[in-house]
Amino acid sequence: MYANQDEVRHLIDLMPASGRMYTKIIPKPKQSRLIDAPFPLPWQRGARPIYINFDLWTELSRAERDLALLRSVCWLTEIKWFKPDLYQGVVTVGVIGTGVEMLQGDAIGVIVGASLAVLAGSQIWRRTRSIQTEVDADEIAIRVAQRRGYEMIDAAQALLDSIEKIAEIEGRANFDFTELVRIQNLRKLAGRSEVGVPEEVRKQ
Repeated sequence: MYANQDEVRHLIDLMPASGRMYTKIIPKPKQSRLIDAPFPLPWQRGARPIYINFDLWTELSRAERDLALLRSVCWLTEIKWFKPDLYQGVVTVGVIGTGVEMLQGDAIGVIVGASLAVLAGSQIWRRTRSIQTEVDADEIAIRVAQRRGYEMIDAAQALLDSIEKIAEIEGRANFDFTELVRIQNLRKLAGRSEVGVPEEVRKQ
């Protein structure tokens, strides 16, 4: 089944305003993954794509589709490479300082400035790829779903079910570590477990 325009319109209407501005749904019937949102790199311009294999999409329930889509949107929009904070400030200072020192011919200054920029950049990269970011995206998606009429427990259960169903549809026998942490946290939110995400894992 190729992308149903009514379904695409529904998914776009479901998105928060930031999702409609910064992401774009792209049908990709040949991909093996049911839904795929590639990690956005800082130099990439334009809307961040969400690729959906609509041939497989209807194997999910309505609620599972809604939460899977919202989760991808929230994950993408939460990755902000250029927002004012400590690490972005250090990167900016390091880059500017490197440029100034290069113009002045100061080799040591160039090394120091470049090292600051690289160090701060690596911290931004680590943070945006962390398990905490993945868990936060789930929880933000659930809050958005609540604004669209879902109960919190139902939204958490639907997102949990979507993770498990997508793995089954894609023929994956096992979950990766990040998925296991997400499942554990979603079970807690859905009232199915008293065990939350360990603090040391959330800080990774």
